[in-house]
Amino acid sequence: MSFRIGFGIDFHQLVSGRDLWIGGVKVPHIKGALGHSDADALLHAICDALLGAACLGDIGVHFPDTSIDFKNIDSKILLQRTYMFIGEAGYKVENIDSTVCLEQPKLKPYIPEMQKVIASILSLNENAISVKATTSEKMGFVGREEGIAAYATALLVSINN
Repeated sequence: MSFRIGFGIDFHQLVSGRDLWIGGVKVPHIKGALGHSDADALLHAICDALLGAACLGDIGVHFPDTSIDFKNIDSKILLQRTYMFIGEAGYKVENIDSTVCLEQPKLKPYIPEMQKVIASILSLNENAISVKATTSEKMGFVGREEGIAAYATALLVSINN
């Protein structure tokens, strides 16, 4: 049995007038993430972790922000397509571990729904999806509430062995 580990990271500015999507869940807040798509930093980091583990490039290769096809796209669709690429490459997802770094709002009440959404897309049990939240203790762009950062690791297992 062959295992592959991938790491993903994503950042987005926070601005007024946008919805805040994290882990496929709309989180109520006065600011939302700015991006070409819905700017779901957590799902983007997970996509990059999966693509990296399978050595398939990154999210920008498959879903470029220069393409009108991905303008305002729901990032759950990007994760679904990434999952398809992983399967075509001969892998299945074993688990995801992720962290969202955001000063406000507090994410604890939304994490179970994020796990449910991500697990559903990746055909996994919810206990295979770890979503953690932290702040940057008021330091840097996250601490000043100017942006969001998300980090993810993924473990893939070869389905050909």
